[in-house]
Amino acid sequence: MLRENVNDLLAFIAVARERSFTKAAAQLGMSQSGLSHAIRGLEARLGLRLLTRTTRSVAPTSEGEQLLETIVPRFEEVETQLTSLIDRREKPAGVIRITAEDYAIDAVLWPKLRDALRDFPDVKVEFIIDYGLTDIVAERFDAGVRLGEIVSQGMISVPISGDQRMIVIGSPEYLERRGTPRTPQELTGHNCINLRLPTHGGLYAWEFENDGEQLRVRVDGQMTFNGISQICKAAVDGFGLGFVPDGLAIPYIEQGRLVQVLDDWCPSYTGYHLFYPNKRQSSAAFKLVVDALRHRREAPGRSNVADEQYTPP
Repeated sequence: MLRENVNDLLAFIAVARERSFTKAAAQLGMSQSGLSHAIRGLEARLGLRLLTRTTRSVAPTSEGEQLLETIVPRFEEVETQLTSLIDRREKPAGVIRITAEDYAIDAVLWPKLRDALRDFPDVKVEFIIDYGLTDIVAERFDAGVRLGEIVSQGMISVPISGDQRMIVIGSPEYLERRGTPRTPQELTGHNCINLRLPTHGGLYAWEFENDGEQLRVRVDGQMTFNGISQICKAAVDGFGLGFVPDGLAIPYIEQGRLVQVLDDWCPSYTGYHLFYPNKRQSSAAFKLVVDALRHRREAPGRSNVADEQYTPP
């Protein structure tokens, strides 16, 4: 392959990803005119038009898309191998991007990573809070954290917590005022605090099980949040019943600020897993993160996801 083709192919990938000559030129550290000249030269040598240019946008042609599908995995493989070789002779370094729910970050990821990362200042970890089923490959994450049963196929899955449990909680004042529900069906008559999910903007239906009977209850109330921690705090303040991880609520229950209800309808289920593509070549930095997060023990008689007591922020 001609040497100029390699450089120009990398320039083409940058423009196609950014959909902008301006952004791609800044990323590559070259002028826009030089970048445009490189793309035109590549198109001339191949005898193909790779990009459609307008005054407002840049997009790959069908031939350009085909070329991207062919070359991008190869370049990423080469880059990964080179990074791996460098990491073998140098201490762990690099940026690791992880997407997870806020509770998983607070209760599992941060308690396990904070000590491990102190000795490796060149390892940078970026957390992105997300309740959706993010495509970590398309969004360029190194890994994601989800409950075990919803980890995507084709991914390596590493357990990083014990079993999890969602429970229904309310403040003593609220329960005294509105009464205590005895069955999940009675929740429809209560002021409940909803969780809005990013997928289609829908509200999460509370899930229950007792003696093999499974129920999904859609609740209503004054408050809706898109984060679990806020639901717990609103319940503490007496705004209604919440459905949250037990590890988040236990400190408030022990303080007498929350009361758990419908205990028989709230079973445990598979805990959090770290997942990442099975073709990923692990760098020393990524191996450090995985090893720090890997679940090794569970405190007896508890379903908290973390190995230590979770303290609300």
